[in-house]
Amino acid sequence: MARRFTRYSKYRGGWLDALNVESLLEHLSDFLLNAGFEGGPHYHPYWGWSGGDDASSLDSLKDALLRALIESGQLTPEMIEELRGEGAGDEVVRQQIAKLLDDLIQKLIDEGFLTTEGGVPGVPGPTSEMKGEGHIEDAKAAAQGVQFNLTQKGMDFLGYRALKSLMSALGTADFGAHETADLSTGVEADAASRPYEFGDALNLDIPATLKSAIEREGIGVPLSIDYSDLMVHQTERRSSCATVLLLDVSHSMVLYGEDRFTPAKRVALALSHLIRTQFPGDSLRVITFGDRAQEIPLSQLAKAKVGPFHTNTAEALLLARRVLKAQKKDMRQIVMITDGKPSALTLPDGRVYTNSGGLDPAILRETFREVAACRKAGILINTFMLARDPYLVQFVNKVAQIARGKAYFTTTMTLGQYIMMDFLRGKGRRSA
Repeated sequence: MARRFTRYSKYRGGWLDALNVESLLEHLSDFLLNAGFEGGPHYHPYWGWSGGDDASSLDSLKDALLRALIESGQLTPEMIEELRGEGAGDEVVRQQIAKLLDDLIQKLIDEGFLTTEGGVPGVPGPTSEMKGEGHIEDAKAAAQGVQFNLTQKGMDFLGYRALKSLMSALGTADFGAHETADLSTGVEADAASRPYEFGDALNLDIPATLKSAIEREGIGVPLSIDYSDLMVHQTERRSSCATVLLLDVSHSMVLYGEDRFTPAKRVALALSHLIRTQFPGDSLRVITFGDRAQEIPLSQLAKAKVGPFHTNTAEALLLARRVLKAQKKDMRQIVMITDGKPSALTLPDGRVYTNSGGLDPAILRETFREVAACRKAGILINTFMLARDPYLVQFVNKVAQIARGKAYFTTTMTLGQYIMMDFLRGKGRRSA
């Protein structure tokens, strides 16, 4: 009778299931929010080269994912040895990793974090099993031709992670609300209790209610509680706030070896998540300003780009004022993130006058006129300046003086903390 043998092969495991997708997304946040330079590669005799390869291609995403896997420690030398198997060469390992990256991108799509345009996500990469130099180049070109985008879920996730990081840096995980001088009944007890009145939220102060009943009836069982004994907590009344976030997209936001625009977008996502989840009565709109100012949907924030533009601060304030005047909120404010002086002005005939040489009197005059118009409309302006040149300090302080707002001189490292502290502490209170 022939004996039967069972052969066991080496278990290679579910690599995809073992990977922490959310940790990878958080590690990729800089890459996903860095949409690059508007218009592709660009040369300026003073600024030099900027822009480059398309960061939205599937090929770029694979490269970023591989770096994230290595830097986050999820692709270890032990895993690579297991992928190598029984004496397999480096080419086999590259093919295995390429397959893993394709599967990982598909998982991100299936879970709703990403979407693709221009093809299917599983296009072969440059390390695929295709043979021949021509096939490899075709595969690489195909991967570069597929574009990916963050979905709303992906943006929500990055916003939540950014907000969590900022709140941790502030030493708190609690989200507050905008403070006013008025009192009302609510959830938290911030002031002395008072007798219940019809229409109040029934947020009873139990000890005060029992004390009132005992003082009236004396100690006894059962204790009779009358309508007049009811005491309710008072809290500071929470007001709604309309916010317009102005993002500078002038060339200097990505120059001089520092990307100032990606951290600004991350703060915008965090602020959007905070408002949507903790302040449902509030609103947030985003306006970018370079040579011209334009409002962009929050859904397109991740893909916003910096361009070879000047800084048209006056038009940005004008557009923000128009947006806020249409908002029926208790408070209205502008949060402006910039790193440069006003250097552009929209003329009455629609042409744009620019001057990068210094503080142009005509441009400054129109900018300050818009600042004054915002103050007249009861709109607060809080400016967050990412540079500290003396003439910029003078300009920002003048804006704060006219608008009765706040001026913050910060860096990309502390920008988010400053904005969150300003928002949560209610410094954007209603102007007199």
